[in-house]
Amino acid sequence: MSTLAPPRSTPVAADDSAFISRVPYLPGLDGMRALAVVAVMVYHANSDWLPGGFLGVEIFFVISGYLITLLLISERERTYRISLRQFWMRRARRLLPALFTMMAIVIAWTAVFKEEALGQLRGDVIAGVFYVSNYYQIWVGQGYTAAGDFAPLRHLWSLAVEEQFYIVWPLVMAALLRVGPRRVVSAAKWMLAAAVLITVAVAVMVPTGRIGTCETDPSAYWTVGERCISKLDFLYLSTPTRAAGLLLGSAFALVWRPNAIMRGPLRAKAPLVDLVALLGVIGLAALVWTLHIVTPEGADMLLFRGGFFLCGLLTVMVIAAATHQRAVTGRLLGNPVLLWAGTRSYGLYLYHWPIFQAIRGVAGNRLSLTQFVIAMVITCLVTEASYRYVETPIRRGTLGTWWRQVRRSRDPLQRQVVLAGAATAVVLGLFGSVSLATAPLQQNEIAETIEAGAEATTDLGVLVSTTTTVAPGASVAPGTAAPVGTTAPGATVAPVVETTTLPPTTTAPPLPPTPYIAVGDSVMLGAAPALREGGVVVDAQESRQMVDVVPLMQQLQAAGSFGTAVIVHLGTNGTIGDDTLEAFMATLADVPNVVVLTVRADRSWTAGVNEKLRALDGRPNVIVLDWAELSNACPGDCFAGDGIHLRPDGQKYYSQLIFDVLGIG
Repeated sequence: MSTLAPPRSTPVAADDSAFISRVPYLPGLDGMRALAVVAVMVYHANSDWLPGGFLGVEIFFVISGYLITLLLISERERTYRISLRQFWMRRARRLLPALFTMMAIVIAWTAVFKEEALGQLRGDVIAGVFYVSNYYQIWVGQGYTAAGDFAPLRHLWSLAVEEQFYIVWPLVMAALLRVGPRRVVSAAKWMLAAAVLITVAVAVMVPTGRIGTCETDPSAYWTVGERCISKLDFLYLSTPTRAAGLLLGSAFALVWRPNAIMRGPLRAKAPLVDLVALLGVIGLAALVWTLHIVTPEGADMLLFRGGFFLCGLLTVMVIAAATHQRAVTGRLLGNPVLLWAGTRSYGLYLYHWPIFQAIRGVAGNRLSLTQFVIAMVITCLVTEASYRYVETPIRRGTLGTWWRQVRRSRDPLQRQVVLAGAATAVVLGLFGSVSLATAPLQQNEIAETIEAGAEATTDLGVLVSTTTTVAPGASVAPGTAAPVGTTAPGATVAPVVETTTLPPTTTAPPLPPTPYIAVGDSVMLGAAPALREGGVVVDAQESRQMVDVVPLMQQLQAAGSFGTAVIVHLGTNGTIGDDTLEAFMATLADVPNVVVLTVRADRSWTAGVNEKLRALDGRPNVIVLDWAELSNACPGDCFAGDGIHLRPDGQKYYSQLIFDVLGIG
């Protein structure tokens, strides 16, 4: 591997302490890593506990940019060259052992306990091995906001961003460091400018408004061939759009080198940098408490229009004090507890997510406090074992020495234990590899249920906006006015009640009065086949909210399409505003029976939504069917892994409750 080196006659100094760019051990940075990884783990357990905890990843990016750049500068000053080969080898020894160990465990566990998810896991494993998980997730549409899958390797996206940076940045720094120290320092302003440019680009590209499916909210997606690419996933996961933090850290390393600081006037400014760090910590705390990636109303504009950049600047403020050897901040952050977590932050990050997934089943489920405590105990134990017996021996090159000691050992029990462990690892590895390679690719059960339900739905929006011209005196049966192709296969528009002879030059009504209409989201969508069997016309869509349906309801009201009853199940995907609820219910004022179902979902807005829906029970034509409570009595295997969507037993129970209320069947 090539290196950039000076002429052979250039001497190399022997005393490392003589260099101003020398990187001493900085326990304060390990303390920062500890706080960052804790924030991420709390967020991954339950985003309601710490909505902006994902910013811990951004803090990692800034620290990585700072340290990697500092190490490259130090190596160039010490040896007059940067060995790309040695740099990448050090990164490989640091990162790969724990990564491959974790993935091997995940594959084996999935093969034994979650076999149906192996097909989807295969792509994640391949992407993880080659450090392209971020782009793979963008391409398949399985970013952080996708909630229905068992996704034990989804967290590898951030490691992919860092590894891609590790590949490119040494090349940039090797070229930059050839131009001389003065230009290197001045390059910091260009890195800052690049970070600002990235922030502006992200602010311009972020989609506004709700983010549903590609069909319901096409402005939130790019179309590549026949594939929809989420703009939000791209902005959150791609390396270019997340490089601002890495660049801010790198720029700061060019102007703030710990050893150099202690040789200049800033060495006496410890109280000032401590104050700066305090302001930084307060700012970061405010961000992690208030920011979100996405809300029911759409992407968090504060995050994507400057939030990431502000987080990076605040992190730099803390780094300044954490690396100042006379500042109190570094000593506080370097306490034994944070030091333990910080030195093992990589392992904690690697192992916590798949352990969380194994406990909760699908990505969108929140852990209870008890589950979180159990998960963290397991995570800490696994992390410590990995750190002691995998990461450290390989990083220090002592694994071979240990193995030779085992082979020479006269203790037969020790050798037997080691051999048994090795044999078990080989067997599990082979079993997992074969299972992974041969597993069929299939959707998760929620997606399968939604896809099956879509075949039993009717797009009322298409029907109500369609008119059919008929010949003078022609007879038109109500329920047959929709032209062919406007409904999903097998959908029922309306029962034929009577035949009407129209006068000359008139048009048939686009959607005649229909006895039973149901409007809902993906929960109702799953039950659509069962509802259709009872004569209910179902218009349900994934990710739908009540505010999306108000225009449709107004159209149906104007067309006189409402019949005996309307069933409504909305609120799973977001809050319901008072104005929205009133506008929605106003369209149903003349409907004899309006059945409103409450919401069953572990979401922050669920309680508020259900309170508003239950309050409708006092209206004369409204029947509130308290699904949130009644669902708990569902007999059989009723719910998918998220506890929200319906399996066959749940679909039958759900539809029967509605039929009983309306006296159908």
